[in-house]
Amino acid sequence: MESVRQAIDLLSVFVIPTLLVGFPLYGLYRRVPVYEEFVVGAKEGFNVAVRIIPYLVAILFAIGMFRASGAMDFLVDGLRPLLSAVGIPPEVFPMMIIRPLTGSGSAAIVLDLIQQFGEDSIIVKIAATMFGSTETTFYVLAVYFGSVGVRKTRHAVPAGLAADFVALVLAVYVVQWLFG
Repeated sequence: MESVRQAIDLLSVFVIPTLLVGFPLYGLYRRVPVYEEFVVGAKEGFNVAVRIIPYLVAILFAIGMFRASGAMDFLVDGLRPLLSAVGIPPEVFPMMIIRPLTGSGSAAIVLDLIQQFGEDSIIVKIAATMFGSTETTFYVLAVYFGSVGVRKTRHAVPAGLAADFVALVLAVYVVQWLFG
């Protein structure tokens, strides 16, 4: 087991340098004008960023208003008995709401929980597991679908939210099982 870990550690040192050198060398081998293609890709990336800004602003504005208005605290207080009854600490509920929307907002929640409860508390471990095991579903949809102009998301939203819900609930119970 230790030799496997050492091999992985050794390989991880070379991954980024190999990619940074390997792709341009492969492009040169295939006679692709690497720098020119890089510039074209950067230009397209900038255009994509400009197209998705309205979607990102809308998400961040809605989250900011929801938290600043006190609606989050009101919701947590109202659901406290139900959450406690099913074994979910009410303190991590904001993470369950914000994580599908934004990565930076959910990171801020984890930091708030660390300051409030300490980095070794079960609540912080649950929130950190939620952070690492779920996706920012609406952010990803806004970026990917917004970049190509897709307006009808069809099954993407329900599938993404279902995956997030399962991961969020499992994070609570698995962390409590391992550390509780």
